[in-house]
Amino acid sequence: MIEIIATAESMAQAYDLLAADVDTLYIGEENFGLRLPYSFSRAEQQELIEAAHQQGKKINIALNGIMHPEKMKEVPEYLAFLSQVKPDRIVVGDTGVIHLLRKGNYGLDFIYDAQTLVTNARQINFWHKKGASGAVLAREVPFDEMKLLNTEVEVPVEVLVYGATCIHQSKRPLVENYFNYTKQDSKKDKERGLFISEPRKDETHYSIYEDQHGTHIFANNDIDLLPQLQELVAAGFTTWKLDGIFTPGENFVEIAKLFVTAKKMLEEDNWQTADIQKLAEQLQQLHPENRELDTGFYYFDPASIK
Repeated sequence: MIEIIATAESMAQAYDLLAADVDTLYIGEENFGLRLPYSFSRAEQQELIEAAHQQGKKINIALNGIMHPEKMKEVPEYLAFLSQVKPDRIVVGDTGVIHLLRKGNYGLDFIYDAQTLVTNARQINFWHKKGASGAVLAREVPFDEMKLLNTEVEVPVEVLVYGATCIHQSKRPLVENYFNYTKQDSKKDKERGLFISEPRKDETHYSIYEDQHGTHIFANNDIDLLPQLQELVAAGFTTWKLDGIFTPGENFVEIAKLFVTAKKMLEEDNWQTADIQKLAEQLQQLHPENRELDTGFYYFDPASIK
């Protein structure tokens, strides 16, 4: 069965995504989750968990930040809250959080998400033995390697099929340091729309922003694997992630609907290339004009990646 997971930027958008037949919402609060479009309050998280369950949908809670000692002290209280409101899964990357989960017996199912580190089946299976029910695959794994990996993994693997790819995160406040050095007083959050370019390469456009987890830098282009969905499903990849961090409002909901349509076509064995091409054209129109789309590492030759 294909599962579509989508981020949400507000309560209203979350309800719209559920109505659009997205299977799972990916939400959380900034204190613990990385690169979320919106930081949901505890009351909002509980409300969405209850609403999703009433509709037969699921909620994944992001708890995938790098938990330094001062932040780790806050994790048990959050886990206790989550054990009461019962999301379907939490998404975890820090091994310290996994230790707390196992030690505290919170009864929470977790997905392993160590970002760029999750690149092979042996690693995924190791964390499965430690209790993980799934894993988030690094965005830098080419399809040729993905096919080999999926013949060996013991749990479902999530693949980003639409949205921005983070290529670098630093705990250091790099944007703030730059503004201090250049004697500027400017906002450094996502809404500021900052980007950096490589020297003498004006066409490069790496989005960058800063929050309490540090500095985040994104790939030049966003991912769009809608035309490749049939190929992904044939290879066993049926957990799809849609990330709307740079695609705001109703447009992201409409893009989610395109993937829901493609999902139904596959499940009904009615995949038509001409119809998919129309969906792809609609996606291009809905995608932000200031951001380009490509397939990321999907078609890369594994031998060419260092």
